[in-house]
Amino acid sequence: MKTNLLLPLLLTVMLWAATSCENSLQEVNQLNNNFTTAVETIKDVRLLYSDAARVKVQLQAPVLYRYKTDDPYIEFPDGLTVTFFNDSLQASSSITARYGIRYERRQETILRTNVVWENAVKKETLETEELIWNEKTRKINSDKFVKVTTDTESIFANGFEAEQDFSRYKLHKITGTVKLTDEAAFKPKQTTATVK
Repeated sequence: MKTNLLLPLLLTVMLWAATSCENSLQEVNQLNNNFTTAVETIKDVRLLYSDAARVKVQLQAPVLYRYKTDDPYIEFPDGLTVTFFNDSLQASSSITARYGIRYERRQETILRTNVVWENAVKKETLETEELIWNEKTRKINSDKFVKVTTDTESIFANGFEAEQDFSRYKLHKITGTVKLTDEAAFKPKQTTATVK
C-alpha cells in the first residue's frame, strides 16, 4: 500500500519540478545578453589611412579591443606604433606608446607610458608619459613632463601643445638648454651710466 501512494507522490513532485524550471524565451534571451561579451578582438593590427588615394598614416599594434558600450572605445593594451607619411610616401614621423585608447564619440585619443614621437625630417625626438589628441580641434597636448632632443640640444618642459602633425609645437615651463639664433636671441638695451 505504501508503494502505491509513493509512486503518484513522486510523479507529482517530478512534474512540478519540471514545470517550475521552465523560463520564457524572453527571459532566456535577456540572461544570454547579460553574459555576451561586447568586445571585438583583433590581433596583429595594421591599419592604413589614406587621403586622395595616398597613404598618410599607418597604425600597427599587437592587439586591438573594440568595446561596444554606450560610450564605445578602442583600446591598445599592448601598445602601438603610428607612422606618418609625406606626399612621396616617405616616413616623415612616428609615434610609439605602450598603451593607447580612443574614445569614438569624443573623438579623443590618449597615448600613455613611454610615448615617443620622432620627426625624421627635423631630427627631433619628443618623449613624455602622455599625449592627448583631440580630433575636433586637431591639436595634441599634454600636461606631463616632456623632453625634446635635437642634434644640438635637450629641452625639458612641463606640458606642451602641438598641431596634430607636429608641424608646430609650444612647450610650457621650459628648463634645460635652449639654443637661439642671433636674430631670436634677447639683447638688452645698451645703457650708459654716469658716475659722479
